[in-house]
Amino acid sequence: MAALSNTDLAVFAQDSDLKYCWVFNAQNSWLAPAVAGIRDDDILPAGAAERSNRMKAEVLSTGRPLRFELAVPLGNATRWYDIRLNVDRNDAEEVLGVIGTSIDITDQKRREETLKTLLRELSHRSKNLLAIIQSLASQTARHTVTVPEFLVRFRGRIQSLSSSQDIVTDTDWRGADLMSLVVMQVERYAPDGMEQIHLDAVDVYLSPTASLHVGLALHELAVNAASYGSLSVPGGTVTIRAWIEPRDGEDVLLLEWREHNGPRVRTERDPRFGTSTLVRIVPNAVGGEAHLEYHSDGICYRLSVPQPQFELITPDIV
Repeated sequence: MAALSNTDLAVFAQDSDLKYCWVFNAQNSWLAPAVAGIRDDDILPAGAAERSNRMKAEVLSTGRPLRFELAVPLGNATRWYDIRLNVDRNDAEEVLGVIGTSIDITDQKRREETLKTLLRELSHRSKNLLAIIQSLASQTARHTVTVPEFLVRFRGRIQSLSSSQDIVTDTDWRGADLMSLVVMQVERYAPDGMEQIHLDAVDVYLSPTASLHVGLALHELAVNAASYGSLSVPGGTVTIRAWIEPRDGEDVLLLEWREHNGPRVRTERDPRFGTSTLVRIVPNAVGGEAHLEYHSDGICYRLSVPQPQFELITPDIV
């Protein structure tokens, strides 16, 4: 008993009428009010008392040990207890009642619920990611002629998703800040690095969904600019702007990609350029709108991202 006093384990005994005979080490548990002569109906809410009495009656009738979990409202919270019961017998093997233990497992139950929530969220996000990959594979196959060409384009898009996902994972699924996304997706395709990229953007966190799709749009734009546009020639630059604008009572993030000093844009466009990704897949995924324009020295792409898909980064106040 002295050893038990250093644990969270409470021990109790009840007679055949389920009246308490004694309770030990119950200071902070649901058994704290239990004194000799009272029943569970006197110390527990109706639902919990009914369940406890039913389990104990079963032990008395079958003579077999039993284990169950009991939820007990205590104050403003609910505590969970793991209760183990057995028959209490005298030396003549006559049934005297039940003897049992109770231990608080609330923290364990909360961890289990958190894990279940995380697994459901992981399943949901995995399905979303697989749907994105399936769509990319379909779109890439539709606009490529040979298998090697398909593999090059598809691998690039998968790598783009992977890079964006790394940022999202590093922030515990909060999302990705726009600056990190631009550097991750665009810098590698600029011969002079970020010196060719003029970034004028508000500090925002994009949601996980927006992070993956905006990252994909930046990848498509960067690959095209490096192959045919302003990042393919000396002196070519890209301006990336992002600002917040009120629309219909809510803030909208506007993202603009504008190429400068690139080769003269042809009137006929290569259908393999990820136009459908930019003007259909990405805006549909974030619930916004997109416009793609062809200017003489490069393309201009604008994407609107509604409020639920981003949040302002508030600077720390020292």
